[in-house]
This record gives sequence, structure tokens and C-alpha cells, in this order.
Amino acid sequence: FGYTDIDEAFPPCDPGVAPFGPNILVQLRTPKKQTIGGIIITTEARETEYWNTQVAKVLALGPSAFRDQRTLEIWPEGLWCKPGDFVRVPKYGGGDRWLMPTDDGEDEVLLALFNHLSLQGLVTGDPLAIKAYL
Repeated sequence: FGYTDIDEAFPPCDPGVAPFGPNILVQLRTPKKQTIGGIIITTEARETEYWNTQVAKVLALGPSAFRDQRTLEIWPEGLWCKPGDFVRVPKYGGGDRWLMPTDDGEDEVLLALFNHLSLQGLVTGDPLAIKAYL
């Protein structure tokens, strides 16, 4: 469908939640309402994209994320990600997900909390190039 920029895919919002413990707060990519050519995308297609996308922007880390749970020392390999990074998240079997309105109230964004060990990997390329599949 193509996004004009990263802010269109990850519009600003107030998540209303700060993660506890080893949890990571992420914002999943928001599906477009219409194509660049002006074709309106159906609600069903948008819903499918919402629940199948696996690319997320890290918004916040819990205080014990990527740390030894007894001593709270950062892991020897360091933090796996930080706020502002893009990561792959699991499609199934994890994450508490909810919708929140964007700051401008024009749309909704899908937010999720994942355990730090549930993250799949750091996106090192263009997060908009990764497509959602059923």
C-alpha cells in the first residue's frame, strides 16, 4: 500500500501505560485507510493488517528489561533495543494488545506489551519494507 513516511505508519499517540518489570511497550504499524492511488481500503482488510503485522516501534522499556532479574544489572550483551527502535514481534502467543486513539483523534493505533524475551529481533533495515502476511 505504501506509506509516505514513518509517522504515517506509526502516528503519535499517548499509550496511557508504562511497562512494569521486563515488559516492553510497542506500537504496531497502523494500516493505511487508502492506497496512494486513492482506493479506499476496506475495514476487513485493515483489521487483517492490524492483527497480522509483526513490525513494531519500541515506545518504552520496563525497569528490569534486558537485565538480570535478581541484580538488575544490564545483560552482558547489553540492551537488545531501546525506545525509537523497530523490532519484530510474535504474531501469536504473546503480547497484551489494545487500541488507543492517535493524538489527533483521526485514527487508532495498536499498542502491545511483550515480555523482553518475546521480541523476535531488531529491524535493521526499512521497517516499512516488511509486509504483513496471513
